[in-house]
Amino acid sequence: MSTTLNEQLGTTEILWQLTDLYMGIDDPKIEADILWCEQEAQAIKEQFTGKIASLPASELLGLVSRLETLETLMGRIATFAFLNFTTQIQNASVGAFLQKIKEAGSRIGRETVFFELEWSKMEDGAANTVLAGETLSHYRHYLESMRRYAKHLLSMAEETLLIEKAPVGRGSWTNLFEKVMGHLKFGAAQRSEEEVLTDLYNPDRGVRSQASDDLTAGLTSQLHVLTHIFNTLLAEKMIDDRLRKYSSWISSMNLYNELEDHTVEVLVGAVTARYDIVQRYYRLKKEILGLESLCDYDRYAPLPHLPTTSVPWGTCKDMVLTAFHEFAPEMGAIAGQFFEKQWIHAPILEGKRGGAFAHPCVPEVHPYVMVNYTGSLRDISTVAHELGHGVHQFLAAKNGYYNSSTTLVLAETASVFAELLLFNSQVKLLTNPDERRAFICQKLESIFATVFRQVSMNRFEHTVHNARRESGELSQEELAGHWLSTQQAMFADSVNLREDYGIWWSYIPHFLSTPGYVYSYAFGELLVLALYNLYQEDEAAFVPKYLELLRAGGSDTPAHLLKPFGVDLDDPDFWLGGLTTIDGMLKMVE
Repeated sequence: MSTTLNEQLGTTEILWQLTDLYMGIDDPKIEADILWCEQEAQAIKEQFTGKIASLPASELLGLVSRLETLETLMGRIATFAFLNFTTQIQNASVGAFLQKIKEAGSRIGRETVFFELEWSKMEDGAANTVLAGETLSHYRHYLESMRRYAKHLLSMAEETLLIEKAPVGRGSWTNLFEKVMGHLKFGAAQRSEEEVLTDLYNPDRGVRSQASDDLTAGLTSQLHVLTHIFNTLLAEKMIDDRLRKYSSWISSMNLYNELEDHTVEVLVGAVTARYDIVQRYYRLKKEILGLESLCDYDRYAPLPHLPTTSVPWGTCKDMVLTAFHEFAPEMGAIAGQFFEKQWIHAPILEGKRGGAFAHPCVPEVHPYVMVNYTGSLRDISTVAHELGHGVHQFLAAKNGYYNSSTTLVLAETASVFAELLLFNSQVKLLTNPDERRAFICQKLESIFATVFRQVSMNRFEHTVHNARRESGELSQEELAGHWLSTQQAMFADSVNLREDYGIWWSYIPHFLSTPGYVYSYAFGELLVLALYNLYQEDEAAFVPKYLELLRAGGSDTPAHLLKPFGVDLDDPDFWLGGLTTIDGMLKMVE
């Protein structure tokens, strides 16, 4: 079925060109590059261990530059191994190669961990003195932000041991999850996860119900494995947080995002306080669809008059690039390179990972985008979302490897803004009031998925992480109960959540690979709504500032980078302003 769909949509040949990185897993350059990295790491360790506190700024600059070159090359190798694996999860040799590269990265990382430890534990006065001049100005934020982890770092021996064990830690368990999901087939037709999830958007209720049953049955067949993986990683994080003295399960993610715990609490509190928006919408949707009860598998049912025909890849490309060009020709030109130079992987394939992502790769190459394109309007939005990331990563690359990587919250801002550009470009073309209403409803549902659903998943994570720490390993039934209760808090009586829906936590990869990540989506969406209002007020002034924000990458904190836009992340009214915009969209429909 996938092959036929790919041919119909024109995605069969939309495959990324990984030869921009290496020619294949047998490319001799990979071994040569690993050997260079190992030798360079050893040389750096021998030359600088125990000397960081006494280095003058000029020598510290030379050391940081060497470390950046080393990590960039390792990043190139790791990117190739990861991207190669994501489209061939069932290929044993490809999986073995990925594990080999992870182990190489661990060997190399243990040689250079001394730098972070010594630099982070320098006295504030000495560190501030060496950073005060212009010599280290390019790396100032990178070095300053590294020190924020100082009180959470362990001894040299402990940190080295943890790096040594990392290849069989979280990453290994998430690989197992990917392999389980990659091999899993759903329903009588033995379809992929992506194909079954797509059916939840089908206008035929029978198709949606069957897709729900198929997904539940498939997940249930592997629930003992998925539950064990989740419990293991809950415990792994519990132990890591205890060793590193983090005050809560979410604190390490907040620190990574360069946000205070209070800022995230304000965001989550603002969103949960407006769950009424979700409930009002789904009560209205039930009436529009003429259903006595709106079940969990009806949430994504298209409204009447919403176009349901599959959109070919070429049309999708034109729609996204038009929206980007209309906002800023530079943005459209960069996005165009992803299509022209084979930086995208689009078809649904046997053994390919589900979902979508953009990978920044390394500055010397270019980002890559992966989607599983099924031709729906939702998928076009996903393409815009990932290309928003891609454009951001492309523009930020000029800052170098250390300064190009953005915090998750700003990364999601770029992608969600791209989605909104596409939406407003499309809605202008709709003159039929019924089609326009249906299209706005679809966007509302997309916003709900980004804001309210992600925060409800944050509440699920909050509950299960704390429950694991207080009560020990969690059963399948306990996990299902926590999932249903946190979802029910959002929907109230507007959606009938069946018992089967209780295991749908088990296919969400973010819970495993990046615990605490999901609030970043809500942060990005609400921030984008505020930024888009500024754009509408003064387009000429906004566009250059926005592109400058993208170019800045991770060269400063989110709060500082957003100052030109007058944003106060600790002000509840700021977040409520974005929620009020969503409320206004709903009132238009009501």
